[in-house]
Amino acid sequence: MNLFDDIRAAVLTALETMQTAGELPADLDFANVAVEPPRDAAHGDMATNAAMVLAKPAKMKPRDIADALAVHLVSDARIESAEVAGPGFLNMRLAVTLWQDVFAAVLEQGAAFGRSDMGQGKKVNVEYVSANPTGPLHVGHTRGAVFGDALASLLDYAGYDVTREYYINDGGAQVDVLARSVYLRYLEAHGQEVAFEDGTYPGDYLIPVGVELKNKVGAAFLDKGEQFWLAEVREFATEKMMDLVRADLASLGIKMDKFYSEKSLYGTGRIEAAIEALKSKGLIYEGVLEPPKGKKPEDWEPREQTLFRSTEHGDDVDRPVMKSDGAWTYFAPDIAYHYDKVSRGYDMLIDVFGADHGGYVKRMKAAVSALSDGRVPLDIKLIQLVKLFKNGEPFKMSKRAGTFVTLRDVVDQVGPGATRFHMLTRKNDAPLDFDFDKVLEQSKDNPVFYVQYANARVNSVLRKARDAGFDLNATPDLSQLDHEAEIAVAKKLAEWPRMVALAARTNEPHRISFYLYDLASEFHALYNRGNDLPELRFLQDDSEATSISKIALARCVQVVICAGLGILGVEPVEEMR
Repeated sequence: MNLFDDIRAAVLTALETMQTAGELPADLDFANVAVEPPRDAAHGDMATNAAMVLAKPAKMKPRDIADALAVHLVSDARIESAEVAGPGFLNMRLAVTLWQDVFAAVLEQGAAFGRSDMGQGKKVNVEYVSANPTGPLHVGHTRGAVFGDALASLLDYAGYDVTREYYINDGGAQVDVLARSVYLRYLEAHGQEVAFEDGTYPGDYLIPVGVELKNKVGAAFLDKGEQFWLAEVREFATEKMMDLVRADLASLGIKMDKFYSEKSLYGTGRIEAAIEALKSKGLIYEGVLEPPKGKKPEDWEPREQTLFRSTEHGDDVDRPVMKSDGAWTYFAPDIAYHYDKVSRGYDMLIDVFGADHGGYVKRMKAAVSALSDGRVPLDIKLIQLVKLFKNGEPFKMSKRAGTFVTLRDVVDQVGPGATRFHMLTRKNDAPLDFDFDKVLEQSKDNPVFYVQYANARVNSVLRKARDAGFDLNATPDLSQLDHEAEIAVAKKLAEWPRMVALAARTNEPHRISFYLYDLASEFHALYNRGNDLPELRFLQDDSEATSISKIALARCVQVVICAGLGILGVEPVEEMR
């Protein structure tokens, strides 16, 4: 059930009736006609922009269209009133029975309420985290990991066939640095004194890796040049780091469907095949780029390179794929990797990158557009930085990683649920402050507590009802739920299917956490009003039937809260002490 879709259908029917009656031209496109909550709830239950978007193509005044449309809409028994506001917006008030029907729909559909077939089974690849395999995940990776995982769950909930993927950056120079750093820890495990030069990884997390390497190869690599051990240690160290990454992700409840190795692209012909695919489309050529912005001509050394004509697919400049010395640029394997994803038959690709990858967005989109002939859209979500605070002051924990605060440090401090929820309390492209005290605070100002508290309150109501001997399997008389505070809860519940669709369409899982907070607020408001108005209390001593109806409302709230928390990857709390 999506009440907003139902009322939009009523609006479209009324518009078609107006066309038949000659009140509107016959050739209008209704695609942009929307029905949504009004900006101010005092104005009504739902609002439509129909008159505003149709005025220009109809060559009519918006107000004239809105006035005529209002007359047709009020003939629908579900719509009690339709009032024109401003230049032509139309605010509607709905019959109370529709809101009571929302409770019925939630009870009937249960966990399926809000799920949709919007995605129609289309295959989506969501690539996220993809950190260099050189150490444990840090707090910045945490936000990207939570965002990507919640987005994948959201798209699955909206009917897409989702693959969660991690791209292992094991093809670059950083893994050689990792191998040399592990070798130092290996020497240390043999009792030698070592010095970590600039550019190596001094974190304590490599100490057990050095010991494991010693246990594996003994003294075989002692006093040997790196040509004898570099390749083997690199593979060993990368595997151990990925074990660490998997464990870090598991602590947040994240499990990837696929890990893809960058190294597998080299020496296998995959990069060459991708570049050849672009070349066959006339998009690869030999040329010389203009100096970058800010570079003076005298500071720029022009040289011929192999270039991708990315400007033909929306980029600002063409991009090098091969250097003048014949080596691939960093961009080339990324093209090959995305060519592989396109070749795997995905209908949509989503990459979750750190904010420092902003300059990569246009070239990557251009590459996917070219490789798929525009068939496969690529959405790139940039994740802004996380700033850690404690008691409102910048906070730095013990850096066992050597250079940064780890994901595990954060999870150990506040738990996976609170970490995940709080990481989704801001839009991905906005900076996020993570205050450990506020994340654990038991107050309305802490969204995760407020939402979990609503679920715990429902459980408390259910426990008390069972103790009172109420038959919770009895059919509720939902017509008894007619108080404005109860209807306010129904109105918020009715927004859930619409919110899921909107969040999935925009790839914005933070909308779910915002919605859950609003739903919890309506529920708490109703619960608290029962302190002053006994008729609003969930358990009515003088009427089991009335109690059953009010308990049904609480159960509806719990169904949606649990569904939303499930999308965010947060375990619902049964009770709070």
